[in-house]
Amino acid sequence: MKDFSSLEKKLNINFKNKDLLTQAFIHRSYLNENPKFSLEHNERLEFLGDAVLELVVTEEIFQKYPEKAEGELTNWRAALVNAKMLSKISQGLGFNDFLLLSRGETKELGKARQYILANTFEAFVGSLYLDQGFDICKDFIKKHLMKELPYIIEAGLFRDAKSCFQEQAQEKKAITPVYKVLEEKGPDHAKHFVIGVFLDNELAGKGQGFSKQEAEEQAAKNALETNKW
Repeated sequence: MKDFSSLEKKLNINFKNKDLLTQAFIHRSYLNENPKFSLEHNERLEFLGDAVLELVVTEEIFQKYPEKAEGELTNWRAALVNAKMLSKISQGLGFNDFLLLSRGETKELGKARQYILANTFEAFVGSLYLDQGFDICKDFIKKHLMKELPYIIEAGLFRDAKSCFQEQAQEKKAITPVYKVLEEKGPDHAKHFVIGVFLDNELAGKGQGFSKQEAEEQAAKNALETNKW
Protein backbone atom coordinates (compact mmCIF):
# COMPACT_ATOMS: atom_id res chain seq x y z
CA MET A 1 0.00 0.00 0.00
CA LYS A 2 1.23 3.52 -0.77
CA ASP A 3 2.41 5.76 2.06
CA PHE A 4 0.47 8.99 1.57
CA SER A 5 2.06 10.73 4.57
CA SER A 6 4.95 11.88 2.37
CA LEU A 7 2.46 13.50 -0.01
CA GLU A 8 0.68 15.23 2.88
CA LYS A 9 4.03 16.53 4.09
CA LYS A 10 4.96 17.80 0.62
CA LEU A 11 1.61 19.59 0.21
CA ASN A 12 1.55 20.74 3.84
CA ILE A 13 -1.97 19.33 4.22
CA ASN A 14 -2.98 16.91 6.96
CA PHE A 15 -6.09 14.94 6.06
CA LYS A 16 -8.46 14.16 8.93
CA ASN A 17 -9.93 11.24 6.96
CA LYS A 18 -6.98 9.36 5.42
CA ASP A 19 -9.36 7.11 3.43
CA LEU A 20 -10.59 10.14 1.48
CA LEU A 21 -7.02 10.93 0.45
CA THR A 22 -6.33 7.33 -0.59
CA GLN A 23 -9.61 7.07 -2.51
CA ALA A 24 -8.68 10.05 -4.68
CA PHE A 25 -5.89 7.93 -6.21
CA ILE A 26 -7.84 4.69 -6.80
CA HIS A 27 -8.40 4.07 -10.49
CA ARG A 28 -11.30 1.82 -11.46
CA SER A 29 -8.88 -0.72 -12.98
CA TYR A 30 -7.20 -1.27 -9.58
CA LEU A 31 -10.44 -2.59 -8.12
CA ASN A 32 -10.86 -5.01 -11.02
CA GLU A 33 -7.70 -6.75 -9.76
CA ASN A 34 -8.39 -6.07 -6.07
CA PRO A 35 -12.17 -6.53 -5.71
CA LYS A 36 -11.99 -6.94 -1.92
CA PHE A 37 -10.21 -3.60 -1.42
CA SER A 38 -11.97 -1.61 1.30
CA LEU A 39 -12.47 1.63 -0.66
CA GLU A 40 -14.31 2.65 -3.83
CA HIS A 41 -12.66 4.08 -6.98
CA ASN A 42 -12.22 7.84 -7.36
CA GLU A 43 -14.90 8.67 -9.96
CA ARG A 44 -17.47 10.15 -7.57
CA LEU A 45 -14.74 12.34 -6.02
CA GLU A 46 -13.69 13.34 -9.53
CA PHE A 47 -17.28 14.43 -10.27
CA LEU A 48 -17.33 16.60 -7.12
CA GLY A 49 -13.83 17.98 -7.66
CA ASP A 50 -14.64 19.01 -11.22
CA ALA A 51 -17.48 21.22 -9.93
CA VAL A 52 -15.37 22.74 -7.14
CA LEU A 53 -12.51 23.40 -9.55
CA GLU A 54 -14.79 25.13 -12.04
CA LEU A 55 -16.34 27.32 -9.33
CA VAL A 56 -12.99 28.42 -7.87
CA VAL A 57 -11.41 29.14 -11.27
CA THR A 58 -14.53 30.98 -12.46
CA GLU A 59 -14.68 33.14 -9.33
CA GLU A 60 -10.96 33.94 -9.50
CA ILE A 61 -10.92 35.09 -13.12
CA PHE A 62 -14.27 36.89 -12.71
CA GLN A 63 -12.89 38.95 -9.80
CA LYS A 64 -9.42 39.49 -11.23
CA TYR A 65 -10.43 40.55 -14.75
CA PRO A 66 -13.55 42.74 -14.43
CA GLU A 67 -13.02 44.27 -17.85
CA LYS A 68 -13.04 40.97 -19.76
CA ALA A 69 -16.11 39.61 -21.57
CA GLU A 70 -17.72 36.24 -20.83
CA GLY A 71 -16.38 34.59 -24.00
CA GLU A 72 -12.76 35.36 -23.19
CA LEU A 73 -13.12 34.26 -19.56
CA THR A 74 -14.71 31.00 -20.74
CA ASN A 75 -11.74 30.27 -23.02
CA TRP A 76 -9.25 31.04 -20.22
CA ARG A 77 -11.10 28.76 -17.83
CA ALA A 78 -11.19 25.94 -20.39
CA ALA A 79 -7.42 26.23 -20.91
CA LEU A 80 -6.83 26.09 -17.14
CA VAL A 81 -8.96 23.04 -16.40
CA ASN A 82 -8.28 20.92 -19.51
CA ALA A 83 -6.67 17.49 -19.20
CA LYS A 84 -3.27 18.62 -20.46
CA MET A 85 -2.93 21.34 -17.82
CA LEU A 86 -4.33 19.28 -14.92
CA SER A 87 -2.03 16.40 -15.85
CA LYS A 88 0.95 18.76 -15.86
CA ILE A 89 0.04 20.05 -12.38
CA SER A 90 -0.50 16.48 -11.12
CA GLN A 91 2.93 15.42 -12.34
CA GLY A 92 4.53 18.46 -10.73
CA LEU A 93 2.92 17.54 -7.41
CA GLY A 94 4.18 13.95 -7.66
CA PHE A 95 0.72 12.39 -7.97
CA ASN A 96 2.03 9.82 -10.46
CA ASP A 97 3.90 8.04 -7.63
CA PHE A 98 0.69 7.48 -5.66
CA LEU A 99 -1.70 6.18 -8.34
CA LEU A 100 -3.37 2.86 -7.56
CA LEU A 101 -3.71 1.16 -10.94
CA SER A 102 -4.05 -2.31 -12.41
CA ARG A 103 -0.86 -3.94 -13.65
CA GLY A 104 -1.97 -3.26 -17.23
CA GLU A 105 -2.67 0.43 -16.61
CA THR A 106 0.68 0.81 -14.81
CA LYS A 107 2.41 0.02 -18.12
CA GLU A 108 0.22 2.46 -20.10
CA LEU A 109 1.83 5.87 -20.51
CA GLY A 110 1.23 8.71 -22.94
CA LYS A 111 -2.30 10.05 -23.44
CA ALA A 112 -3.96 7.36 -21.30
CA ARG A 113 -1.81 8.25 -18.29
CA GLN A 114 -2.34 11.96 -18.94
CA TYR A 115 -6.10 11.52 -18.53
CA ILE A 116 -5.73 9.38 -15.43
CA LEU A 117 -3.56 12.09 -13.85
CA ALA A 118 -6.00 14.86 -14.82
CA ASN A 119 -8.92 12.91 -13.36
CA THR A 120 -6.91 12.20 -10.21
CA PHE A 121 -6.29 15.91 -9.76
CA GLU A 122 -10.05 16.52 -9.87
CA ALA A 123 -10.63 13.63 -7.44
CA PHE A 124 -8.01 15.04 -5.08
CA VAL A 125 -9.77 18.43 -5.14
CA GLY A 126 -13.03 16.62 -4.31
CA SER A 127 -11.47 14.78 -1.38
CA LEU A 128 -9.78 17.95 -0.12
CA TYR A 129 -13.10 19.80 -0.26
CA LEU A 130 -14.86 17.11 1.78
CA ASP A 131 -12.05 16.82 4.32
CA GLN A 132 -10.86 20.41 4.75
CA GLY A 133 -13.65 22.63 3.43
CA PHE A 134 -13.96 25.16 0.63
CA ASP A 135 -11.40 27.76 1.78
CA ILE A 136 -8.49 25.29 2.05
CA CYS A 137 -9.51 23.84 -1.30
CA LYS A 138 -9.59 27.30 -2.86
CA ASP A 139 -6.12 28.09 -1.50
CA PHE A 140 -4.76 24.85 -2.96
CA ILE A 141 -6.22 25.59 -6.42
CA LYS A 142 -4.98 29.20 -6.36
CA LYS A 143 -1.48 28.13 -5.33
CA HIS A 144 -1.00 25.27 -7.78
CA LEU A 145 -3.25 26.01 -10.76
CA MET A 146 -4.06 29.73 -11.02
CA LYS A 147 -0.36 30.59 -11.30
CA GLU A 148 -0.49 29.11 -14.84
CA LEU A 149 -2.98 31.68 -16.12
CA PRO A 150 -0.52 34.48 -17.04
CA TYR A 151 1.45 32.02 -19.18
CA ILE A 152 -1.77 30.72 -20.82
CA ILE A 153 -2.75 34.28 -21.75
CA GLU A 154 0.74 35.29 -22.91
CA ALA A 155 1.24 32.15 -25.03
CA GLY A 156 -2.30 32.22 -26.44
CA LEU A 157 -2.99 28.69 -25.21
CA PHE A 158 -6.66 29.55 -24.74
CA ARG A 159 -7.09 29.75 -28.51
CA ASP A 160 -8.27 26.18 -28.86
CA ALA A 161 -9.32 24.68 -32.19
CA LYS A 162 -13.00 24.40 -31.16
CA SER A 163 -13.24 28.15 -30.51
CA CYS A 164 -11.43 28.99 -33.75
CA PHE A 165 -13.62 26.66 -35.83
CA GLN A 166 -16.81 28.05 -34.29
CA GLU A 167 -15.75 31.64 -35.03
CA GLN A 168 -14.83 30.77 -38.63
CA ALA A 169 -18.00 28.72 -39.25
CA GLN A 170 -20.23 31.50 -37.92
CA GLU A 171 -18.36 34.17 -39.86
CA LYS A 172 -18.07 32.35 -43.20
CA LYS A 173 -21.21 30.19 -43.25
CA ALA A 174 -23.44 31.60 -40.47
CA ILE A 175 -23.62 28.09 -38.96
CA THR A 176 -22.80 26.97 -35.40
CA PRO A 177 -20.90 23.64 -35.44
CA VAL A 178 -22.50 20.62 -33.75
CA TYR A 179 -20.44 17.74 -32.29
CA LYS A 180 -21.76 14.16 -32.33
CA VAL A 181 -20.29 10.92 -30.98
CA LEU A 182 -19.80 8.59 -33.96
CA GLU A 183 -18.23 5.71 -32.07
CA GLU A 184 -17.53 4.79 -28.46
CA LYS A 185 -15.48 1.74 -27.52
CA GLY A 186 -13.37 0.27 -24.74
CA PRO A 187 -14.01 -0.41 -21.03
CA ASP A 188 -15.35 2.32 -18.71
CA HIS A 189 -11.90 3.15 -17.34
CA ALA A 190 -10.34 3.50 -20.81
CA LYS A 191 -13.06 4.77 -23.16
CA HIS A 192 -12.10 5.76 -26.69
CA PHE A 193 -14.29 8.23 -28.57
CA VAL A 194 -14.66 9.09 -32.27
CA ILE A 195 -16.50 12.39 -32.72
CA GLY A 196 -17.63 14.24 -35.82
CA VAL A 197 -18.18 17.98 -36.14
CA PHE A 198 -21.06 18.91 -38.44
CA LEU A 199 -22.08 22.08 -40.26
CA ASP A 200 -25.80 21.51 -40.70
CA ASN A 201 -25.84 17.87 -41.84
CA GLU A 202 -22.41 17.96 -43.48
CA LEU A 203 -19.51 16.21 -41.71
CA ALA A 204 -16.72 18.81 -41.56
CA GLY A 205 -14.15 16.80 -39.61
CA LYS A 206 -13.56 13.75 -37.41
CA GLY A 207 -11.39 13.32 -34.34
CA GLN A 208 -10.63 10.69 -31.74
CA GLY A 209 -9.32 10.57 -28.19
CA PHE A 210 -9.63 9.19 -24.66
CA SER A 211 -12.20 11.84 -23.75
CA LYS A 212 -14.99 13.60 -25.62
CA GLN A 213 -13.16 16.89 -25.07
CA GLU A 214 -9.99 15.60 -26.75
CA ALA A 215 -11.90 14.03 -29.65
CA GLU A 216 -13.92 17.23 -30.23
CA GLU A 217 -10.73 19.32 -30.22
CA GLN A 218 -9.15 16.96 -32.78
CA ALA A 219 -12.29 17.05 -34.94
CA ALA A 220 -12.25 20.86 -34.93
CA LYS A 221 -8.54 20.90 -35.82
CA ASN A 222 -9.14 18.54 -38.76
CA ALA A 223 -12.14 20.61 -39.90
CA LEU A 224 -10.01 23.79 -39.88
CA GLU A 225 -7.38 22.06 -42.04
CA THR A 226 -9.92 20.53 -44.42
CA ASN A 227 -11.63 23.87 -45.01
CA LYS A 228 -8.24 25.68 -45.12
CA TRP A 229 -9.47 28.19 -42.52
